[in-house]
Amino acid sequence: MISKTMENALNKQINEELFSAYLYLSMAAYFEEIGLKGFSNWMRVQYEEETFHAMKIYDYLLSRGGKVVLQAIKEPQKNWESPLDVFKATLKHEQHITKCINDLIDIAEKEHDRATFNFLQWYIDEQVEEEANDEEIIRKLELIKDNPNALFMLDRELASRVFNKPTLK
Repeated sequence: MISKTMENALNKQINEELFSAYLYLSMAAYFEEIGLKGFSNWMRVQYEEETFHAMKIYDYLLSRGGKVVLQAIKEPQKNWESPLDVFKATLKHEQHITKCINDLIDIAEKEHDRATFNFLQWYIDEQVEEEANDEEIIRKLELIKDNPNALFMLDRELASRVFNKPTLK
């Protein structure tokens, strides 16, 4: 049985992950509106990943005898200045999620909940990857500056991204 403290924290994280999905869907719409379908695709894949992350916690919480309590998802931002602005916001958001995961790890340690501590290790690895992906695209966008040809080449590259549902233990 999972502690009430850990249950509440995991429910909060489900909300964080669903907000992430909502935010990335809003970013996808922004990119679609400005004609960057590849960027939009990249964000749609992010949406799918974040939904997967939320459901992984949802299923884990239920498997430990916890109660899932879904909370209202706040409205995401809708407009940005540029693709670079979007990815800077994405990186900032992922850094927030990394802090949330680290806070969950702290709670699991305090609660002596080794099962949840172990479960959360996957998220630690995932966050390292998420931040690295954002940083790579930011570097590319900074190099591109105002070169539309380079932007369209990056758009084509981002269009090839697909969601590969991770296999779980």
